Amino acid sequence: MSGAVFTLGNSVSGSLSLGSALSKFGRVAGQAGFTIEQEEETLNNTVTSRYAGLAAVTVSGVTSVLNPSLVLIPSAYNTSGSTGILYSLHSKPNGVADFVVTRATEGTRFNSVGRISTVGSGDARLDYYTSGGTAGTPALLVEPAATNLAPNANLMNQQDTPTASGGVTFTTGSTDFLAPDGTSASINKYVGGAASGVSQYTRYTGTTIQPTASGIYTFSIFVRPGATNPLNFCSIEAGLFSGISPDPARSFFSLSSGTAITSGARIENYGNGWYRLISAPFTLAAGDLSGTVLFSLAPSGTSTSWAASGATNLTVYTWGAQFEAGSVATSYIPTTTGTGSRSADVISVSGAVSGCIGQTEGTIYAEVVNTLVASYAEAYVYRVFADANNEIWARKEGGGNTYSFRWRANSQNTTFLNVAVPNGVNKIAFGYKSGDTALFLNGSQVATTNTDVRAFSVNPTTIALGSTSSGQFFNDRIRAAALYTTRLTNAELAALTL
Repeated sequence: MSGAVFTLGNSVSGSLSLGSALSKFGRVAGQAGFTIEQEEETLNNTVTSRYAGLAAVTVSGVTSVLNPSLVLIPSAYNTSGSTGILYSLHSKPNGVADFVVTRATEGTRFNSVGRISTVGSGDARLDYYTSGGTAGTPALLVEPAATNLAPNANLMNQQDTPTASGGVTFTTGSTDFLAPDGTSASINKYVGGAASGVSQYTRYTGTTIQPTASGIYTFSIFVRPGATNPLNFCSIEAGLFSGISPDPARSFFSLSSGTAITSGARIENYGNGWYRLISAPFTLAAGDLSGTVLFSLAPSGTSTSWAASGATNLTVYTWGAQFEAGSVATSYIPTTTGTGSRSADVISVSGAVSGCIGQTEGTIYAEVVNTLVASYAEAYVYRVFADANNEIWARKEGGGNTYSFRWRANSQNTTFLNVAVPNGVNKIAFGYKSGDTALFLNGSQVATTNTDVRAFSVNPTTIALGSTSSGQFFNDRIRAAALYTTRLTNAELAALTL
């Protein structure tokens, strides 16, 4: 929606003026390219209540106004080329803390109607994905750069057992269902044949995948069982890489229950019957940099070899294959005859931001979604930065389900290391003050210290979401962020993160 002006009333008592805070959207709505993702009713109901939850809390029947200095609830953005703006809902001083979004390419996201869609370079990716495959609350998707090394992502029709010999019957451009992006005639249909004792699979026709370096890789593809005679089990595999590890690099899935069977593999529900199957990560050695990928109909979760009856008439559909470096499957990157790439999402605000953060005390808040925290490399969720000796950050650690938090002021550190954070939606508040610093997660205090006495010696100049200037991208979704110039009480921190 472009050019919209909303009037929202106050929903909490005290000095907070919610209408004034939200009127920022009205002030900028006339700018070219301004977009508000939600319809007016959704914005009123969802954003108002979420803003109110960050602006005031009730403890023991008493409501306290928290007066945040910055509130970001991803809702409105603007773009011009590869650099755009993600509007904060409210900031002090007014107007300085709108975030700059830099991404030099298009990117995809799960949109508000439950389809994969493309947004332009510089557009903030407001992603509505939920684990149930329906559109939920929008969140800011922040990912590193990635390349889909699988050309012809929707073409996988080469068979070792021909249809005439009882193998799979393959149809490209099927119109039986819409693809995950809502297009018609862009999916592949497979109907199993009567051949037994063999695997019934397809792979790319005359196309190899050629990574540029050895290392860890992941393969993913969207799959939908048929409406009649649905396939119950399947596998995906990276093949013809002579030194691949493990060998075979094969992952099994149950389409009937929507579960990944192979350890390290994942399955994501994208709604409308579609699942995204994600292989367990595998390693390619130097010299093994030419191969392909396979999709196999499977009789069980442990084998691709069919018994005497074969896979007769079992039906399944595929779309959108992706082969990429790393242990995490990032958002879908379409390809045609060659590879496809997406630039990193760099999101930050620089300049006179010191009015948004307390110099001797304050609170940072983030509501984040962890899809599979243990698989990610070290990455920043939130970083308020002055210099190497004056900063505050929340960081997801690599190799475990943990986060770390640091307040570094005048070269002195207060750090909470390796705090366990589960998968799913998490609310985190880090309140800092000389002699009184605490961390709350999902309503509970998980760390505290009272030994530090200090203040920033240099005013912060940058607030970054989901990355740092040197990289380390969050690789997931941020649903909200807020700053406070005071160290909220423990009761307030607990209520804020419930």
